[in-house]
Amino acid sequence: MVRTLVILAMLVLAARPDAYAQEFPTRPITILIGLAAGGVSDTMARLYADAVSKTLGQRVIVENRATGSGAMAAAALQNAQPDGHTLLIFSGAQHGVVPAIDKTGIYDPIKGNQPITLLFNTANVLAVPAASPVNSVAELVEFGKKRADGLTFGSPGVGSPSHLTGAKIIAATGTPAQVVHYRGGPPMMADLLPGRLDAAVMSLVLARPYLLDKRLKGLAIDAAERWSVIPDVPTLGELGLRDAAVAGWYGVAATPGTPRAIGLTPGTVRGDRPKLQT
Repeated sequence: MVRTLVILAMLVLAARPDAYAQEFPTRPITILIGLAAGGVSDTMARLYADAVSKTLGQRVIVENRATGSGAMAAAALQNAQPDGHTLLIFSGAQHGVVPAIDKTGIYDPIKGNQPITLLFNTANVLAVPAASPVNSVAELVEFGKKRADGLTFGSPGVGSPSHLTGAKIIAATGTPAQVVHYRGGPPMMADLLPGRLDAAVMSLVLARPYLLDKRLKGLAIDAAERWSVIPDVPTLGELGLRDAAVAGWYGVAATPGTPRAIGLTPGTVRGDRPKLQT
């Protein structure tokens, strides 16, 4: 995956023919993320930052702004100087959903950014703590219906692919549940592992070590087919929940008006989205 990110960085930032482009970058580049450190977007942003830094020979800073479910980071990008020195890594779901549910309107999801490239996509996993009596989605639904207050369901951020996948599963199965939002995956995991949450949806990257050491039990994966790292975990499609799937892609954007000459142009990288391998 690191090799893929290096190639992406070279394709996106190469071939700058004019004088302005040859001077870029003139100072460190800042990559903004709207979620807490330690999650999938943060981890991949740091790999991407390292690849870009090596390609350009300039320092790249990753800055987490885990407030407003990503809105603050998006607003900071929108209001930055359009010179390519400020970038944003965001999920497609979050970037579109947050402004629809947050009426403060601090950023424009269409005009407030200049897309550069799709960075990666990943699968989400529905999981429960190892000590949970639940061993399947059907059992999770029954467990929730038997409890007076329903399930407590973790979300790593409003509008994130994990949040939307979980919400669609809850709606499709009619499971009573209270969704608890966090500022990223790691703080959510701190409550899920000891059982302070009944269930949560998270990226496979985040869930993998806990699934492998049996601290979590995977109930379903939001993917077209089962993944070899957790072959016993069925897909949502197998469980009749295909409509609960949410596209889990992440992209990179620059400030609107960033000159095309420096190479940060929409559509520079073409072809299939890279899948985040684990």
